[in-house]
Amino acid sequence: MPDTTTDAPAGRGRLVSGPGLLLVWLYGVMVVGAVSRSAYQISTEFDRAPLAYSLSAVAALAYAFITYSLVRGGERARKAALVCCAAELAGVLVVGTWTLVRPDAFPDATVWSDFGMGYLFIPVVLPVTGMLWLRRKR
Repeated sequence: MPDTTTDAPAGRGRLVSGPGLLLVWLYGVMVVGAVSRSAYQISTEFDRAPLAYSLSAVAALAYAFITYSLVRGGERARKAALVCCAAELAGVLVVGTWTLVRPDAFPDATVWSDFGMGYLFIPVVLPVTGMLWLRRKR
């Protein structure tokens, strides 16, 4: 009998079944958007808003890690994705609040600015949905 406490790709601890597949797709879209945005901004105009562009790169890394964890599956990947979703939500809430309270600190927007308004608020909804899904798949 296979050990379900370790990561394994086939069949065990599948996280991408049902609504999990939509989560993977949405996180994948966010990876592409955040990586594209931050790579372009960092390579062409980093001096303009280094904090904002660096935070967009951090968001891209979080999205990529969560996407990978969901696809990988298994209990360790589920726990890692859950922790990363919580960190992502904390980042969205901190940066979202910061951009509203001190807009002068951000000459340009980040992925998480105004709670992800530039991305249709997906950055604030996605980690909550992800955490609910990952807790359900326990």
